[in-house]
Amino acid sequence: MSYEAPLTDTAAPSAGPAAPVTLDLDQIRSMFPALSRVHRGRPVAYFDGPGGTQVPRPVVEAMADYLFHHNANTHWNYPSSAETDAAIGKAREALADLFNASPQEIAFGQNMTSLTFHISRALARHWKPGDEIVVTELDHHGNVDPWRAAAADHGLEIKTVRVRPETGELDWSDLMGALSSPRAKLLAIGAAANAIGTITDVKRATRLAHELGAMVYVDAVHYAPHNLIDVRDIDCDFLVCSAYKFYGPHIGVLYGKRALLDTLDVPKLQPSPNTSPERLETGTQSHEAICGARAAVDFLASVGSMVPVVRREPWERASDDFKEEGEAQAAAIEAAGDRRTALARSFAAMHAHGEMLFARLWGGLQQIPGVKLYGPEPGKARTPTVGFTVAGHSGDSVAEKLAEQGVFVSNGDFYAMTLVQRLGATDGLVRAGCACYTTIEEVERLLVGIRQLVR
Repeated sequence: MSYEAPLTDTAAPSAGPAAPVTLDLDQIRSMFPALSRVHRGRPVAYFDGPGGTQVPRPVVEAMADYLFHHNANTHWNYPSSAETDAAIGKAREALADLFNASPQEIAFGQNMTSLTFHISRALARHWKPGDEIVVTELDHHGNVDPWRAAAADHGLEIKTVRVRPETGELDWSDLMGALSSPRAKLLAIGAAANAIGTITDVKRATRLAHELGAMVYVDAVHYAPHNLIDVRDIDCDFLVCSAYKFYGPHIGVLYGKRALLDTLDVPKLQPSPNTSPERLETGTQSHEAICGARAAVDFLASVGSMVPVVRREPWERASDDFKEEGEAQAAAIEAAGDRRTALARSFAAMHAHGEMLFARLWGGLQQIPGVKLYGPEPGKARTPTVGFTVAGHSGDSVAEKLAEQGVFVSNGDFYAMTLVQRLGATDGLVRAGCACYTTIEEVERLLVGIRQLVR
């Protein structure tokens, strides 16, 4: 099973070979043990990726290899400690390639929310009462409430940019008005809305904010699995995401401009390192998760040029098989020339595949009586994630009925509480998101499930 699509500038803005890219779904799916799960006699179709994707075998193997063979604390004079330092360094390089940044601009943390609380506290130490922070109604509260807490602690003002409920997009005139104040110090904005999939032009927003003297903090948690990030092109001051949204473990990743990371007044222990990026990392990090994050980036880099490996049933697999899969990833990256180029190829293929799936998902749901869809239509700037409601059925009941058929979706407000309220979805939304392993057959199963429900 494969899908071919041209490489486009929209899918991979940084660079990449102008040649057709093939997404080998059979090969991709073979790397995810979770996809073999059966529920009530049916294979499980996972549409819960916006809340956390499934994890491929090479990522778990990288974490296990670290814990089995290299586990130590950092900066000591014996081999496993030196190996840990090297592994963390390699992970910074991988995430730097994903963001188009420098390894010295990549810091790790527990999750996006924890990192944002940390940075908001550091920045607010130098702001004065009456200074302003701009947030939006479109955002996950992980990029809203930390700034509200900083405002409460330091006498700052919060300005909130409206969302247009009819389109699920930001009100740009309201954004420009909020940034026009000379006291605006920072814009906290999401690159993509996790509840309904809207992609916001954060490059444009950053340019507006910088022209008016404000910094920009971008939440790319929902954006990162679907579009290749380029922090140099965006020119944002900070960008944060979570590896578990792009096939990795539960860990947060922060980009910050080097000059800011070097001078940021972060809360830290006196004996801890005071050089970037370690000065931002409080306490002992999850070294195994850092290794897993690197492996997730390498997995992403490999999916556009996958090298076939021998396939065996799970009970027939041995450690050499896992090694073979890791070597296949490395070969795919090497064939592309470098990791960033390989990532561009992969994201082009994933982007086209996601658009194809989403067009069918949106169109199918649109034809079902009682289904209401939220957010931009196919063809507009968005991710392959849909939020919807079904008249006469609660979100809980829709999710439960679909789960009985082996179709796993999430429901609620997804910590985008303000957005869901502004959309008027008092019972929350049902959310279905397509991932790199989603098939058109799984989309059809979801549509059949909703049709049966409304009957």
